Amino acid sequence: MPVFTFSGKDAKGAKISGERTAENKVALAALLRKERITATLIKEKGKEFAVPKHARGSVAAKDLAIFFKQFSVMIDAGLPLVQCLEILGANQENKYFMKVLNDVRSNVESGGTMANSLRLYPNVFDDLITNMIEAGEAGGILDTILQRISGYVEKAVKLKAAVKSALIYPVSIVSIAGLIVFALMRWVVPIFTNLFTAMEVELPLPTKITVGISNFVQTFGWMLIPVAIGGWFGFKNIYATPNGKLAIDRILLKIPVMGDILRKIAVSRFTRTLGTLITSGVPLLDAMSITARTSGNSVIEAGIMKARKAIEEGRNMTDPLRETGIFPNMVTQMIGVGEQTGAMDAMLSKIADFYEDEVDAAIKDMLALMEPMIMAFLGVVVGGVVISLYMPLFSIIGKLAG
Repeated sequence: MPVFTFSGKDAKGAKISGERTAENKVALAALLRKERITATLIKEKGKEFAVPKHARGSVAAKDLAIFFKQFSVMIDAGLPLVQCLEILGANQENKYFMKVLNDVRSNVESGGTMANSLRLYPNVFDDLITNMIEAGEAGGILDTILQRISGYVEKAVKLKAAVKSALIYPVSIVSIAGLIVFALMRWVVPIFTNLFTAMEVELPLPTKITVGISNFVQTFGWMLIPVAIGGWFGFKNIYATPNGKLAIDRILLKIPVMGDILRKIAVSRFTRTLGTLITSGVPLLDAMSITARTSGNSVIEAGIMKARKAIEEGRNMTDPLRETGIFPNMVTQMIGVGEQTGAMDAMLSKIADFYEDEVDAAIKDMLALMEPMIMAFLGVVVGGVVISLYMPLFSIIGKLAG
């Protein structure tokens, strides 16, 4: 048998690597999966070279949604699995995605399952997708599962687009305001400063502050870009650590208005993901683990994992979720009703629909609130600079009149 080297993460998220013998990559991926190891790279020893991470490419969520929609239609029409993958791979504009689908098709032709073949590409197909497909293959309902995945990815793309569109307006306005203030401080204020110096005018406090800021910008303005870049990379490095991510996510959830929106987004994602997994036949504990990893917020993730541990010990789902203090009472009450009636998946879907509408409404309210606040901010900043420059002119005019 060929020898393969692999790298990945164990059940606790720790990095792990090693060598194993197996018939092929798919067989090794399945073996590692049984050992609760998620492989991120598998290559045959001595015959393959690792591709640098930045060269592996990426697949947009929108392309993934279109792929699963087309895939579900083809499977529903009765086309063989391998032929579907061949057609879809040949029609992909994304070259990396085309290569991935062709590799998946080759692995399936070699006798591997669809789920294990997709697990070889965790940067494209996450645990949620692969576990749902594994359940679909086991239950013989792959076409139905693909439709559910398509719907889930479409809703996730829509939610992400709504959040991005909500941030475009305030970010663009604040950025433009920053550029305007920088231009005033760098080129306009020095002209007035020279005039005031020549006229030997006593400057009022607001003007002194403006002139001081202008002098700082002229002297150290070139450092703003490096400092901003360094700050961004520093923030990313801190956010990459577990403690840093937990602290930042906790702060984000406490921000007025925005924190409420982020909480609603997390609740919507949690209920949509968990409901989709349970409907697809994924065991509850596995579904909870996957949902926690895809929550997007480490505070929410910690709460879900705490609830999962309580469920594993034999408790119901409602009380542990309520004890986390993260989920609203309405959510835990509806989940409790779902547990009692045996309609957990339907109840989770209804909660997700409700909170997605809540997110849309909250984003609209936030934009309506931010517009006058941004205008007031611009008026205070730009108007303050202009007024501070004109205050000494009144003294000059008074002297000339005298």
